[in-house]
Amino acid sequence: MREFVHPDPLEFLYDYEDLRDREIVGLIASSLAYGRVFQINRSGSIILDRMTPSPFGFLEVASMKSLLRTFSSFKHRFTTGEEIAAMLFGMKNVIMKYGSLYACFKAGFINNGESILPAITEFVKELSSGFNCRSNSLLPSPAKGSACKRINLFLRWMVRRDDVDPGGWDDIPPSELVIPLDTHMHKICLAFGFTKRKQADMKTALEITDAFRKIAPHDPVRYDFSLTRLGIREDMNITSFLDEYDTRTAVQHNRKSAYETC
Repeated sequence: MREFVHPDPLEFLYDYEDLRDREIVGLIASSLAYGRVFQINRSGSIILDRMTPSPFGFLEVASMKSLLRTFSSFKHRFTTGEEIAAMLFGMKNVIMKYGSLYACFKAGFINNGESILPAITEFVKELSSGFNCRSNSLLPSPAKGSACKRINLFLRWMVRRDDVDPGGWDDIPPSELVIPLDTHMHKICLAFGFTKRKQADMKTALEITDAFRKIAPHDPVRYDFSLTRLGIREDMNITSFLDEYDTRTAVQHNRKSAYETC
């Protein structure tokens, strides 16, 4: 399946064996995952090139002043170098307090089968320390109704472990994950009948996740990778896919109607 990953920013994670590095890289790559994939990968490369050879080691010795200097010229659509510096400083604070991003997330996670959202909310709150309560384009919170597509994407990468997702956060069950809902997945799930909601918000993401959970109770986001190839890869087309799906659904409906009439 890895041959279908490119040009997904998930590829950045494959270069890092150390979990402490990989989770930092994953949060950077997922936080930038808005806009065209070419821009996302270009921006991710710029940041990570300045953090070599170890992002964890880079943050250990970084200060807010040095981060602002290092990323002063950075720009990714709405995201400024100052925001990147603030997010990275928030990561540094989390690492100093908990030892790792993983330990921070686990501290706010209660495995009771109800919802992972409180853990995401606390995780975002901890990471946002570098912003000093200012709004930003990188760390949305479910507490404000956001679908939190990028955080949920990050969690998919870190929690699931297969040929595609490298995993490492083994104490968080995949069954608790929420679908990373973007416009492409929303469009597909509307066609599937998994939701009728027109807003791609957290309520819709949870509704869609529940629909997938009926198919795969222990891993409701397992189909996210396959379906989102339609919006990432140039050799795949979401419109053609949905047209074919509509055609097949109509044929099946007509056959069922004909059978019931007989």
